[in-house]
Amino acid sequence: MNSTLGFLGTLGTQEMVLIFLILLLLFGAKKLPQLARGIGKSVGEFRKAREEFEDEIRKGGEEFENEAKKSDDEDKVTKAPDAQPRTES
Repeated sequence: MNSTLGFLGTLGTQEMVLIFLILLLLFGAKKLPQLARGIGKSVGEFRKAREEFEDEIRKGGEEFENEAKKSDDEDKVTKAPDAQPRTES
């Protein structure tokens, strides 16, 4: 099982076990679950913020397209070449 990290290259199983052991020594067995939980929450919040940002960009693009269509439709109505005013009898 190899994982690829952009700045580290390819990590094998032995490298990941070594990193885990170093983390275990630095933070202790009691702090590791709390650390992992905190990282998980941070990743979840980051994903949520990214999705909200993407939704806002998408909505902005849709609103821009709708306004462009609306102004094009208004231009077509005002510039209709064969439009005759209606007269009531």
